[in-house]
Amino acid sequence: MVGLPSGLQLETRTFAVSLAIAAYGASWDIVGIGLICHHHPLGLSVSNAYRLQMIQQTILVTGSSRGIGAAIKTQLEERGIRVIGHASRAHDDATIGADLTDPLAPQALWKDALARADGRIDAVINNAGLFSATALDTSDIDWLDGWEETLRINLTAAAQLSRFAVRHWLDRKHAGRLVHVASRAGHRGDSPAHWHYAAAKGGLLAMHKTIARAYASSGVLSFAITPGFVDTSMADDYLASRGGEGLLADIPLGRVATPNEIATMAVFCALDAPESMTGTTLDANGASYVR
Repeated sequence: MVGLPSGLQLETRTFAVSLAIAAYGASWDIVGIGLICHHHPLGLSVSNAYRLQMIQQTILVTGSSRGIGAAIKTQLEERGIRVIGHASRAHDDATIGADLTDPLAPQALWKDALARADGRIDAVINNAGLFSATALDTSDIDWLDGWEETLRINLTAAAQLSRFAVRHWLDRKHAGRLVHVASRAGHRGDSPAHWHYAAAKGGLLAMHKTIARAYASSGVLSFAITPGFVDTSMADDYLASRGGEGLLADIPLGRVATPNEIATMAVFCALDAPESMTGTTLDANGASYVR
């Protein structure tokens, strides 16, 4: 017989029990057919015939050093999640440095993250992005360089990491979640200097839908978020280039989103969204683009 303190919810699965510790805001998996613990700090009282193994969830977040990514990392850690961060360069022990313009970097990032996670990653949040203008009348080589760099970071690296994650979960018959931070531009396009950005984010949305449809039956879920302007350095640069505060007139809400707002959506998708939401794209643009 299992005595559970208030705030605990158990969801039975084959040879596994998922334990969501609402009182502590943490997410764990309890692996095994039964539970044991006579003096567990949470007050579980169970038979000693079985073994209790609590595994903290681990989530890889790309682009976690600032802006939306930093807010996601903070909110996940507040929920008790072990977060493996990523940035172009490692700035602390919890962050893996990987330059995603390098085609080999996503694979190296995945291997390093998997090693740090003791061989198990439960979710990946594809947040890393590049927003850089390339004028239509620039030189052919500069235009192509801008195109390839933007797609490499915003789409190809995300695709590589998603592929590694999906294979990881399928090989181990383990559920997993992908969360893609895309953009409103993936729906409605962007400025004349940002063909590449809109194309990359549109491709990310198409990839997300494909993954959701292909692997839902295996417990692999995919979610996407499409922010409009967000109060980050990237958005500040864009707003300045497009007329500053006057551009806010296009946003009925009257302001841009905050990193914490987008992070709240990403954390919901990674931890709390019901399975039936897989394939969903969540907009966050202050009603500047309503589908």
